[in-house]
Amino acid sequence: MTGRERIASRLGRWCMLIRKMSKRPKIAVLIPCYNEELTVRSVVESFRAELPEADIYVFDNNSTDGTVEQARAAGARIGMERRQGKGFVVQTMFQDVEADIYLMVDGDGTYPAAEAHKLLDPILLGEADMVVGSRLTRESSSDFARLNRLGNKFFLHTVNFIFKVKLSDVLSGYRAFNRDFVKNIPIFGGGFETEAELTIKALARGYRVVERSVDLKARPEGSVSKIRVVADGFLILNTILTLFRDYKPLTFFGIIGLIFIGLGMLPGVAVFAEFVRTGLVTHLPSAVLAVALVLSGMLTIVVGLVLHTITRRFQELEYQLKLLNKETLLEHMAGMER
Repeated sequence: MTGRERIASRLGRWCMLIRKMSKRPKIAVLIPCYNEELTVRSVVESFRAELPEADIYVFDNNSTDGTVEQARAAGARIGMERRQGKGFVVQTMFQDVEADIYLMVDGDGTYPAAEAHKLLDPILLGEADMVVGSRLTRESSSDFARLNRLGNKFFLHTVNFIFKVKLSDVLSGYRAFNRDFVKNIPIFGGGFETEAELTIKALARGYRVVERSVDLKARPEGSVSKIRVVADGFLILNTILTLFRDYKPLTFFGIIGLIFIGLGMLPGVAVFAEFVRTGLVTHLPSAVLAVALVLSGMLTIVVGLVLHTITRRFQELEYQLKLLNKETLLEHMAGMER
């Protein structure tokens, strides 16, 4: 096959893919729940009204109230996850639910269903792989507890600084995804750190992330937040730093190495100055400490270089696998057309 024939064949395959995608996509609304008896029914009904063509799933996480009964009465499809923690629920939802587009929202009634289309449109138009409903833009009118707002701002600035981006909300639970993202992003966190994990892995793996402003409403009276401010805050920070280490190892270990070298210079300068002045090293422990710290810093930087090389190779491999998956999809659709 000549080069021109290969190009024509590939264009033909893309045309078939476009025709396939021009059909109405299957949308799934995913609602993770734990003891949301007061709100889950209204959440299901409001999203049913906004997205009548969508399949609505409520995944229960060991609720001890009437969450499941209320969700079932509202017509939602029910799923279960016995491992306690929102992250585990998201893992199960992503694995078990089959759709073209996914909309994830909390079951506490704080996110408006009327703004679902703002999140879905960039996915439908092929402009994004993940759309985040940002509660912290200037256009948003969000009812935040003061401590929660401070925590969100801290984690936001941390992620923006580390990954050199300009996001406005990294912990929103209101998100839309395409199928490629849902089926190819591995999630390991089991708790409320899952939103941070989704955001960082999307950025690190080159997925297109778009934000749309949404309003966050207050919980209705009697509904209680499940977030443990201190414990979950440390968990989220640990997740951010862990992913920083995994996806930017040279920067992570380079900073640590430079800190060690800087600390080694403190006693080292004094020892060197003494040696220049007297020709002797009388503070042997200081000299040993300085050498140990500098060597440790240099070794840490070398570790970062090695891990950086490995990470880059895996990124190239992942890119090739994505291309292979697309080619396989095109071949499958070409066979269906015949």
